[in-house]
Amino acid sequence: MTSPQVTPRVLRSSVLGLGVSRGLAEIRVYVRDVQAVCFGLALPVGLMLLFGTLFQGEVTGTHVPVRDLIVAGVCASAIMSVAFGSLGSAVAADMSDGTMKRILATPFPLASYFIAKVVQAAVLAFVDVGAVLLVAVLWFGFRLPVDPARWVTFAWVCAMGVAAACAMGFLVGSLIKDPKKSSGAIQFPFIFLQFLSGVYYSFRGLPSALQHVGALFPLKWMAQGMRAALLPDGMRSAEVAGSFELERSSAILLLWVCVLLPLCFWSVRRRIRGRS
Repeated sequence: MTSPQVTPRVLRSSVLGLGVSRGLAEIRVYVRDVQAVCFGLALPVGLMLLFGTLFQGEVTGTHVPVRDLIVAGVCASAIMSVAFGSLGSAVAADMSDGTMKRILATPFPLASYFIAKVVQAAVLAFVDVGAVLLVAVLWFGFRLPVDPARWVTFAWVCAMGVAAACAMGFLVGSLIKDPKKSSGAIQFPFIFLQFLSGVYYSFRGLPSALQHVGALFPLKWMAQGMRAALLPDGMRSAEVAGSFELERSSAILLLWVCVLLPLCFWSVRRRIRGRS
């Protein structure tokens, strides 16, 4: 009696299925921790309330309220916070306590582990962004777009932003040897990037040198994509290039994913071999 052949298609399906199943299981564990859920929502919602209240007026050269600009920026920041910050800390902890080593000692693929983390980050980011938009609509009178094309843009910016930020978080987390130091190693660059990426103000207002630095990282393009999806066309004139550059945004986010993914797997396996 011959054993059934495992085709590449079946293998890919099993890798994806295992990753999604583990991701959903991690989400169920997470939502049972009420304190973690509340703190996770408090940061983006608190930033929206704080900056939306502090900043008044319109973006220079447009009729777009500054608080609307902040809505788009906080949405991008919320995605980055979950997919880069929280995931990076989780990966650092898994590397330190031996979880990752035990996973690699089983038939569970490393790719499935990464998929699980992406699934968890995507769901939590969706919740955070939804909470920010809800507060913006109810508290500040923000008007959501009605054009379906803008929601398509919103969807792919969210998806590619999550993927790029997860790749960054996975790589940085795998390089942190002491999880107690993960907060500083992850939060400092995240806070730094927010001010380099035009999250809370017009990117055009930054000095040229800082604009070039900010443009190297995904958060700038995520925020710009969010502005394209959520803000009126009049906001184009406030962009550095005079447009939202959606093609360039998608290309740069995809480039980050393609470059970092191989580095992520190499870094994890190198750390595991070094500990064995």
